[in-house]
Amino acid sequence: MKGQALLFISLLSLGLVSGQVSYTIPEEMAKGSLVGNIAQDLGLETKRLTYGKARIYTADSDEYIELNRERGVLLVKERIDREALCRQTTPCALHFQIILENPMEFYSVTVQITDINDNAPTFEKSEMKFKISESAITGAKFVLDRAEDLDVGINDLQRYELKPTDNFALKLHNNADGNKNVEMVLQKPLDREKQEQISLVLTAVDGGEPQMSGTMLIVITVLDANDNAPVFTQPTYKATVTENSPKGTVVATVTASDADQGSNGKITYSITNTFDDVRKVFMINNENGEVSLIGDIDFETSRNFQINLLASDDGGLTDSCKLIVDVQDVNDNKPKINIMSKSTVISEDAKLNTVVTMINIEDKDTGENGKVQCFISENVPFILKSSTNNFYSLVTDSDLDRERASEYNITVTCSDEGVPSLSSSVTLTLQISDVNDNAPVFERSSYEAYIVENNTPGLSIFTVKARDADWNQNARVSYILEDSSVNGVPVSSYVSVSADSGVIHAVRSFDYEQIKDFHFRVKAQDGGSPPLSSNVTVKIMIQDQNDNPPQVLYPVQTGGSLVAEMVPRSADVGYLVTKVVAVDVDSGQNAWLSYKLQKATDRALFEVGLQNGEIRTIRQVTDKDAVKQRLTVIVEDNGQPSRSATVIVNVAVADSFPEVLSEFTDFPHDKEYNDNLTFYLVLALAVVSFLFITCLVVIISVKIYRWRQSRILYHSNLPVIPYYPPRYSDTLGTGTLPHVYNYEVCRTTDSRKSDCKFGRAGSQNVLIMDPSSTGTMQRIQSEKSILDEPDSPLEVSLME
Repeated sequence: MKGQALLFISLLSLGLVSGQVSYTIPEEMAKGSLVGNIAQDLGLETKRLTYGKARIYTADSDEYIELNRERGVLLVKERIDREALCRQTTPCALHFQIILENPMEFYSVTVQITDINDNAPTFEKSEMKFKISESAITGAKFVLDRAEDLDVGINDLQRYELKPTDNFALKLHNNADGNKNVEMVLQKPLDREKQEQISLVLTAVDGGEPQMSGTMLIVITVLDANDNAPVFTQPTYKATVTENSPKGTVVATVTASDADQGSNGKITYSITNTFDDVRKVFMINNENGEVSLIGDIDFETSRNFQINLLASDDGGLTDSCKLIVDVQDVNDNKPKINIMSKSTVISEDAKLNTVVTMINIEDKDTGENGKVQCFISENVPFILKSSTNNFYSLVTDSDLDRERASEYNITVTCSDEGVPSLSSSVTLTLQISDVNDNAPVFERSSYEAYIVENNTPGLSIFTVKARDADWNQNARVSYILEDSSVNGVPVSSYVSVSADSGVIHAVRSFDYEQIKDFHFRVKAQDGGSPPLSSNVTVKIMIQDQNDNPPQVLYPVQTGGSLVAEMVPRSADVGYLVTKVVAVDVDSGQNAWLSYKLQKATDRALFEVGLQNGEIRTIRQVTDKDAVKQRLTVIVEDNGQPSRSATVIVNVAVADSFPEVLSEFTDFPHDKEYNDNLTFYLVLALAVVSFLFITCLVVIISVKIYRWRQSRILYHSNLPVIPYYPPRYSDTLGTGTLPHVYNYEVCRTTDSRKSDCKFGRAGSQNVLIMDPSSTGTMQRIQSEKSILDEPDSPLEVSLME
């Protein structure tokens, strides 16, 4: 049977949704029975329960209710016995919370358990015996053990019946706790001589449907006369005891008196409580009435006790009273911290007030001892907010940054307000998950690297390095060469970048003389989604190698031409003859040039400036010095190893040009140059001769071939077939206009002796045919014979 559901939902300022829903069901429902449609009552969709990983949280270990996420309903998980669960407490209810995640929410659920009449009233003892004096006066009271019914409400114990009622009647007294004391009152004097033993049946009946009952047999033995019954000084005693008091602590002392003498006046005290733990916690001295502790007393278990006491004499007469013991609370319970739900990982981009953990605090003490305040460790980006009574939520209070702190150990401490204060704490470990919020950062804002020219392609130049403060895939950096050009050529044809390591390799061999430096950009990109990137400028500078020899610009070496510098015979010491000018396309010390005189006709006459290449005289020129002077100057650079070039400087020591010319006409040319020139001249003559002979042979062969073909045609006696061009045809077949005929004549070497004659009609070249003519053909238009063209056929026009 499904009970009525009551729903209350509140929205808290921290963004955490909480609510409360109540259901009422009877006890002893079968497993799997429906409690209520929690999804519908909370206004949630069933898929929210599924992806939110909805679950039941209870502070107790026993779970009587289960949640079916797919259907969104609460079901009975275990048999519920209201009497075992709550005993006599009403109302009896189960309290638990439903926790959801993504986002984190919780709802409080109360399931009230109603009673059914499944327990009959029972007596602790099946038989009770009394010894009563026959002299007992009418109205004497005898306390009977009361029955107990574990049910509550209408199903609880309602009345007692005593049979037979010849001598005794029942009297009930209502206690403050709702229970009833049962007394048997003497209504008719007893007579031992008539009936020495009396048997009565006490029946306890509840109000359930169907009605249930329990019985107890009362056996009374009638004794001789006992005039006075014991009497307590108070009908109700009150005492106070502090919880956790040691065993043996005297709680109270009760006193009763009996006016009789002897054995009839001797009083014995006893505790008559049944079905509870009173006799396990308290005892009474049967002689002096001191009530003391024999067990542990706990305020959180029982806050007060009602002890039913009996004073009886040896004559069987009794009196009863009750002792109310109030238990005073002491601060003996630490706050209990229950983690309802927690996230072990939270994203670093979580919004403010994101719920991380929900906590429930329990302190079984009361008053100030049960008031609890909770706080967390300082210097963390979280705060603890109180949502409802004894419920706290740990939420984010500021922005998170995994790169600053990837993990937090948050200590939650809860203290009560007792004296002395008790506290407990729990440490929550929270991992901060990474998001791709950091771009790769290069170690330097720009890079410069050097490479020596003439390098091997594929050579590693240097490495760029970027770091990403993120983690795992988000921190995996790839390097990319950005598109650009160097002198119109893609930069990728110069260098390449390793995507994984950032190593820059040379793609080609560099030449310092062609390119001295270039720059490009490298992009570092992480593996996040979406990826973040940064770039850096890299400048590559080519270092020079001494790979070029000096080049002499002056004097110009002209091969066979002779250039000479004139030195007058009157030249003094230090006379500037000429200057050797050379350059080196290398740079730095590789381009530093030095000049040395390697060979000279007269080494004592000239010197060369080491740095400037100036050729000067080092002594006075005399008439004995030869006119022809040949100097060999070597130009060296300062590289390692050095490279050099040589130049020959011709110097004429003379005062006039005729003298120079006469001396230099037989000046031998450079032997190597003359040898090369002779070789090339001979080679050219041979090639021209070969081509001439080849052409001559080809022409002769063609002439012979055509002559043979014409002879064959001349001796064949083939008829001449007329051919009429379309433009000259006779369309009517008759008329006075001349007819034009075209013939193709193949001439041979003897064609000049033909009997054909050439005639001329008007301005056209015509051939006039005369059948009787035996003379040779004559050209009419000109003296030039068409027979001089033997290579082409002759078209002859004939006019009739």
